[in-house]
Amino acid sequence: MRKSLITSLSYSKVFFSVLLVGLMLLAESCSKQVSNDRIEVNWPEVKVEMKPWTRWWWMGSAVDSANIGKLIEQYAAAGMGGVEITPIYGAVGFEDKYLSYLSPKWMENFHYTIRKANKEGMQVDMNVGTGWPFGGPQITHEFAASRLIIQNYELKAGEQLAQKIEVDDEKQKSLGVKLLALRAYNNADIQSALLDLTDKVDETGKLNWTPDTGEWTLYAAFTGKTRQKVKRAAPGGEGYTMDHMSKEALDTYLNRFESAFQGKEPGIRAFFNDSYEVYGADFSPNFFEEFKKRRGYDPTEYLRELTSKEKKDEIARIKSDYRETISDMLLENFSQPWSNWIHKQGGLSKNQAHGSPGNLLDLYAAVDIPETETFGSTYFPIPGLPNYTIDEKNVEPDPLMMKFASSAANVTGKPLTSSETFTWLGEHFKVPLAQCKTEVEQLFLAGINHVFFHGTTYSPEQAGWPGWLFYASTNMAPSNSFWPHIEGLNGYITRCQSFLQTGSSDNDILIYWPVYDIWHDSNERNKLLNIHAIEEWLHPMPFYQLSKKLAADGYSMDFSSDRQLKNASVKNGLIATSNKGQQYKTLILPTSEHMPIATLRQAIELAKAGATVIFQKLPTDVPGYYQLDERRKTFQQLINTLSFQEKQNGVAEYQIGEGVILLSDDVEKALTYKDVYRESLTDIGLKYIRKEINGNKFYYIVNHTASSIDSWIPLNSKPESVVVFDPQTGKKGLASTSFEDDKILVKVQMEPGEAFILQTASEKLDGIIDWKYTESIGTPLAVSSEWNLEFTAGGPDLPSTQTLQDLVSWTELPDKKAAAFSGTAVYTTEFDLAKKDADEYLLKLGDVRESARVWVNDKEVGILWSVPFQVRIGDYLKAGKNAIKIEVTNLMANRIIDLDKKGIEWMNYHEINFVDLNYKPFDASNWELQPSGLLGPVGILPLKVDQNNQ
Repeated sequence: MRKSLITSLSYSKVFFSVLLVGLMLLAESCSKQVSNDRIEVNWPEVKVEMKPWTRWWWMGSAVDSANIGKLIEQYAAAGMGGVEITPIYGAVGFEDKYLSYLSPKWMENFHYTIRKANKEGMQVDMNVGTGWPFGGPQITHEFAASRLIIQNYELKAGEQLAQKIEVDDEKQKSLGVKLLALRAYNNADIQSALLDLTDKVDETGKLNWTPDTGEWTLYAAFTGKTRQKVKRAAPGGEGYTMDHMSKEALDTYLNRFESAFQGKEPGIRAFFNDSYEVYGADFSPNFFEEFKKRRGYDPTEYLRELTSKEKKDEIARIKSDYRETISDMLLENFSQPWSNWIHKQGGLSKNQAHGSPGNLLDLYAAVDIPETETFGSTYFPIPGLPNYTIDEKNVEPDPLMMKFASSAANVTGKPLTSSETFTWLGEHFKVPLAQCKTEVEQLFLAGINHVFFHGTTYSPEQAGWPGWLFYASTNMAPSNSFWPHIEGLNGYITRCQSFLQTGSSDNDILIYWPVYDIWHDSNERNKLLNIHAIEEWLHPMPFYQLSKKLAADGYSMDFSSDRQLKNASVKNGLIATSNKGQQYKTLILPTSEHMPIATLRQAIELAKAGATVIFQKLPTDVPGYYQLDERRKTFQQLINTLSFQEKQNGVAEYQIGEGVILLSDDVEKALTYKDVYRESLTDIGLKYIRKEINGNKFYYIVNHTASSIDSWIPLNSKPESVVVFDPQTGKKGLASTSFEDDKILVKVQMEPGEAFILQTASEKLDGIIDWKYTESIGTPLAVSSEWNLEFTAGGPDLPSTQTLQDLVSWTELPDKKAAAFSGTAVYTTEFDLAKKDADEYLLKLGDVRESARVWVNDKEVGILWSVPFQVRIGDYLKAGKNAIKIEVTNLMANRIIDLDKKGIEWMNYHEINFVDLNYKPFDASNWELQPSGLLGPVGILPLKVDQNNQ
């Protein structure tokens, strides 16, 4: 049996009490040879980025230095590494406290936050705006987000058009919308008879043209505006959303910040941009010129096709070109210059690219820290794992979607990939720390290594309980009843990220993402690639199906765009994607229809230079519309150069230059053929991510199955030693290993929900404490004596102290105050241990609602904050009478139920106010009470320890 999810010491005690030593398996700065030539291995040195950070909602920017200082101290004490300031709408009744965004008073508190955070060992990021997306009072109509408006008119021979050529929408007309182009189609001969009538329209909108023959359809194109304003804006941040495709709009937007910063670097670590939610923005005033320059033809000649939704290849191609132009303009006119501006302010750029109508891999890669997000919750079959708010409409967070951000970082050699974490993880007040663990582990497995909570709402002392709240967050704040135990989660995240931010990615496979197959679509011109619609644009792709299967079968991978492949080279048979990026054993091109000639040619050139390139199927066509016949001819000539020879098991081979191109429907057969092997530990349900440190490797492995695992697992390497690091507890030890062929076998014992880090070493390690492997022996001791229960903190009122013969929920206690109570209570009892004759003892708390801190004989054992709520206590026990104390916290739900049943107003905000998971007005008055407290049964299991039976 294995102990699980605890924090035996706060991470600060664990990390800062150790001497930073180790050998090649840690960074050189973290290694030291001790005097007797024995090498000791330790956790990496903790840096501020390794701790979890949080988005800090400034409601109404109603902040002051006293509350800022107090809150920063609380965040630091709980193990947070930084805050990301995002001002939003405010609370009703506090309007006199509001500060206008970027005003002198706002900047005064902003600078104080930075100074105070730095003093407490934290750092500060900031959103370059309020709410989302970017916009504000500096964005006039000229620079506001734009959309293409196309209107059509019918005109017969000899007739004069009675209508003016002007936009019909009065609201658009009031914004000064301009005519860009007017094209006329002869309905009888639309292929050859196309006229440009733009210069026939006078200043009043009158068309001075009459057709001599036939019937004509006229298409007029206008630069319209989306009229979208900043969502959830803070005071002083209200205004139109900016045009993200316009460099001039970006410059205008950023000028306001330069004025506020007064030419000085503000001391911000990173500047942030939220997910792209600029709805309906498919245009920019110079879009037609950019299209013509980039795509080679005039889009105004195809206004009819741009409005059509006919399922025709020609229409899909033109719209593909349209979408590619949007992507280019977002990258070159927003993402890249925005990141460059941030560097001038002395900071890093951090961007959420998802939701953009562009190539996500390129947009993520354009910044220093690509950021993904989790939205909603995932089902895991772990016994006892709570999930109290299953939302059937929720699209579960998808690890492959998360990998778009981490892939962009790995391919371009960026050390950090961050995540907006726990957005709508569950219904308000019903999310326990245990549920957070599995979701954050899924992020780690997808390559994320820099967690940002979503989020923490600044709440002044005078706001009372439950404090100010943001409507979509899992509120990681001192007002949350689980706050006394949040250092358990924070310590776990810190220990995991201390490794995950160390070394470099070690994925074997690079998979091409065929974005042109997504863009080749005759539907709407604007195609937002957001996380809420992945079932439409991502899941149907052969790329996704292949990637999902390879991941499940134990292969490690990153994704690459066409632009990123263009920069790839070959070094010693490996594919290098940048000077700082990692190197891959093979490039896989999954089944796709549309591939640019340049991408196909680059794949062939990489093989010629010594790489292994695998096609699942050969692409069939080029994307886009311009010079289609010529490009198709060139494309087919390239395809015809690939002369494959059948080899074995459905794998065909074409040797070229120093390398090889393989063709196989079954990509895994092709990988095996070229000795690219999977990690077979996935066969027993384990998940992993692998990284490299100075020539050695470490594996972060997680058991998300319903079963305990006690097994020898193979690793795709043959080191001399392996060290086990337990991120739940901070403990470590030398693993039991054996060898089979060219692989090392490592013994692991993992309960459902546990995670370990396995660090390999290329030499024999001596003098390191052996990892303790255990098995249960003897009869479990039930701790069934009388319990004293004392409520120590929380509300609305502290229930009376209780004496319990049986462990029951607080909601079943005689004191009715306990049913509405949210907070902390302490259980104490004594038990007899006749003799201490086992090697180890495992304390099992059974059902805990929702987290616990444990003391045995007045010595703190640790925080049990997730399943299976058990911990080894052999070092704390003695023969005879033993005392145990268990501090338990529940959720906020029961107290909120009480407030709503009594009709007590506690939520009153401007804008959206406060809503539930379905975006309906929040009301908990009909909720059932949540079981709370220590429900047990509590028992102690004697264990036999087998130390390092190599």
